[in-house]
Amino acid sequence: MKSYRKELWFQTKTRRAYINITPDVEGCVRESGIKEGIVLVNAMHITASVFINDDESGLHGDFDQWLETLAPHEPVSKYRHNVGEDNADAHLKRQIMGREVVVAITEGKLDLGTWEQIFYGEFDGRRRKRVLVKIIGE
Repeated sequence: MKSYRKELWFQTKTRRAYINITPDVEGCVRESGIKEGIVLVNAMHITASVFINDDESGLHGDFDQWLETLAPHEPVSKYRHNVGEDNADAHLKRQIMGREVVVAITEGKLDLGTWEQIFYGEFDGRRRKRVLVKIIGE
């Protein structure tokens, strides 16, 4: 069995962002040479997420509105975590959207559904954060 590891780095200009990282992960699969296996993609920061969904801007706006309704950024004083910080909402948003995805690799390609894409979700941006891509298989 082979193993492959790579870190992808992101720094958004905005506090919240949704980035389609499917091409990056596909590149990792090609680099790995693994034809049959699985890929784990996970955010290595507690205020960011990796998830699978449709690449549609209206949907991303809906995510943003929904998450802001569930865990609004302001007023920051309402969160106990925010003593000296202002990102409690980002921790909650990450918990909702998830930490990681696992995708099958079949015949050297990501085995995703018709509209499925892999996304990096940023909820406390404007600084460098990483995503781990770990592939195992043959």
